[in-house]
Amino acid sequence: MKIEILGMGCATCNKLEDTVRLAIREMGIDAQIDHVKDIKKIMTYGVMTTPALVIDGEVKVAGKIPSLAEMKQLISGQSRV
Repeated sequence: MKIEILGMGCATCNKLEDTVRLAIREMGIDAQIDHVKDIKKIMTYGVMTTPALVIDGEVKVAGKIPSLAEMKQLISGQSRV
């Protein structure tokens, strides 16, 4: 599983990354997590608002931070917030 956090490194983007890492740890899942700060790469996803969460190439959330429970659902593939 590849998870990307899209954002320039602001506090909100860092909070999203923290939430992802906590969810992964609690779920016992092995995932590659990358924080993408390159605006050109962010734009290739069609994201206009950061932070954004991309799981296996699909944008799942943009412009907000899901709760820990929502994050676990997203990672397990059960929903899109």
